[in-house]
Amino acid sequence: MPQKRKSGEISLSSPVTVLSGVGPAKAAAYAKAGVETLEDLLLHIPRNYENRGDIRLLSDARTDGGKTAVVLTVATQPQAARLKGKLTVIKFRAFDESGSCELVFFNMPFLRQVFTVGSEWRFFGVVERVPKRNMMTYKLSSPAYEPYVEGMLPDFTAIYPLSEGLTQKNLAAHVAEAIRLCGAPEDILPDEIRRKRALCTLSYAVRNIHNPESYVALAAAKKRLIYDEFFLFSLSLALHGKRKREGNAFSCAKQNISPLLSQLPYELTAAQKRCVSEIAADMKKDVPMRRMLIGDVGCGKTIVAASAMLIAVMSGRQAALMAPTEILARQHYEDLSELFGKLGIEVALLVGATPAKEKRRIYSALSAEDPIARLPIVIGTHALLSEGVQFSALSLVVTDEQHRFGVNQRAALTEKSKGTHLLSMSATPIPRSLALVMYGDIDISRIDEMPPGRQRVDTFVVDEGYRARLNGFIKKTVAEGGQAYVVCPAIEEGDGGEVSLFDIQDDGIRQKPPLKAAIKCAEELSEALPELNVAFMHGKLKSDQKEAIMTSFECGDIDVLVSTTVIEVGVNVPNASLMIVENAERFGLSQLHQLRGRVGRGKRKSFCVLVSDDKSDTARKRLEVMRTNYDGFSISEADLQARGPGDFLSSNSDEIRQSGGLRFRFADLCGDASTFVGATEDAHALIESSPALEGYPALREAVLKLGAGNNTD
Repeated sequence: MPQKRKSGEISLSSPVTVLSGVGPAKAAAYAKAGVETLEDLLLHIPRNYENRGDIRLLSDARTDGGKTAVVLTVATQPQAARLKGKLTVIKFRAFDESGSCELVFFNMPFLRQVFTVGSEWRFFGVVERVPKRNMMTYKLSSPAYEPYVEGMLPDFTAIYPLSEGLTQKNLAAHVAEAIRLCGAPEDILPDEIRRKRALCTLSYAVRNIHNPESYVALAAAKKRLIYDEFFLFSLSLALHGKRKREGNAFSCAKQNISPLLSQLPYELTAAQKRCVSEIAADMKKDVPMRRMLIGDVGCGKTIVAASAMLIAVMSGRQAALMAPTEILARQHYEDLSELFGKLGIEVALLVGATPAKEKRRIYSALSAEDPIARLPIVIGTHALLSEGVQFSALSLVVTDEQHRFGVNQRAALTEKSKGTHLLSMSATPIPRSLALVMYGDIDISRIDEMPPGRQRVDTFVVDEGYRARLNGFIKKTVAEGGQAYVVCPAIEEGDGGEVSLFDIQDDGIRQKPPLKAAIKCAEELSEALPELNVAFMHGKLKSDQKEAIMTSFECGDIDVLVSTTVIEVGVNVPNASLMIVENAERFGLSQLHQLRGRVGRGKRKSFCVLVSDDKSDTARKRLEVMRTNYDGFSISEADLQARGPGDFLSSNSDEIRQSGGLRFRFADLCGDASTFVGATEDAHALIESSPALEGYPALREAVLKLGAGNNTD
């Protein structure tokens, strides 16, 4: 028998294998989820919570496919039956004051001894309605169950992100064991700041983020963890801003871009010219440029970036453009290869699907020392980060849709050549104040005017009552030669009944209409409009599948494209003239603005319809901003005021929230801008009083660790 471990020998840095039942296989499963130590486990935060405290009668159970909590009394002794394939089914009936329910469990024969007649249980599952003899009965299949004692059960049950080989039960048990063995990470937040901001202790936050005692406790835990991330991030930026960049960049002094501009059928706007001048001035210096180009959808960022790339090439150097998706990379390649081709400048495309022979040619040409044999410009995806990609004279890296890349990814490309100039582009018009705080000493260039002739996309806000008219509008759009997008916040219908951290508000839990799932939406549209070709796309498809669907849509073979927000970035179909966004209240305003920018790119009059059944004042006011406002910068200011910086800082895997430039564990669903501002003020005040964080060794270590991962130089 293995020797029992002593808790004193265990620390936060101990591997997860010190936990009961975690052997090599389970440790490998945890590693896939990014969990290797007990500290990693404690910071493996639930993705959602089941709100089992919202107990309803059977007659009041949810009807939208979501889960409901009910308290039932067992009425009959459980009976077991064996079905084909050795499947065992357990059935019994239970009731509340509103009706009777059949409960069914599979392959759990031991439950015959668990559910005794007369005992009370809290069940959580999808309640099916079953009409029977002029009365309504109910059915629950394989629900979660707990013996019910009033006031003794927690309202919330954590739901964790899993990797293969992990279960919710395993994770919850291991988290509880880790908390029991070593508590929480060291509380490095100065006491005076914690008291000033009325924040709970870190120990309390960690316990209640995993196993909330109540809604109030969960809200307090969320507030503390979000504050800590903003505070550490702001400290890191404040210290980072004090460091000067080394003057090791190549000075790109040949800056006559008129051959490129003379090809254009239009003149650059004043804002574009100003941004080109700012970038050119940076590239002339021997200090590496760190500049972000921010502009609205359709404002003309690409030609500004192309001007910078031409400056690098004319100066005898190389330029690389990295895009987050293959669709966007190919789009840039098609546009820029034509422009540069007329100047005799070769452009290559390097993506995951590039044939091996072509990859080898590109690798060789990029690393060639001979200027004649050297490839001057390459456009690609993350494939540019592969070990085989080596540059002989890289001077400029451009990242498009920069919020789709982590800081380390951008750094990995610039490190291909020391002293490289970096230009990041973002179609999210970030408010100036937030951009300066977020990106520290990175310089900001803003294209704050649109090219003349850009048409306005009329925007409407409707609810489900307009569904028939909306389908008619789609049919009319296609009949007139146009195409339509329908964007949904989820791929498939979820279980429902779950609460995310974003739903935890200061004044209670945000109640939301059920999600519109893209798969079901595509099915419903195909049934309602059988004469139209309806296709479905989402981010989990392989790149070649997405590419094939988008190519068909661009060619006009697809009339209606139902999608998740994967189409937010890098889709340019001038013939598309109708954008419909389902559950519009689930998206940030800046993201809705980007989605709206997918239409109105051609000559057709275009429309955007925001569908929402959310009747709250908050949702109504936010969507009214979208209906009446078409300026991306003012929309982003409204988004910041309404929902806080989460829309700009987050990276949310469920594709509901907008991704942002930085990867946070907790703050990705932040709904309170004042937390961000307060943490920033506190960080700067602490740096003023203690520039090197003297007297705060643990805090300094945490900040330096964060800075090592988020170095923007």
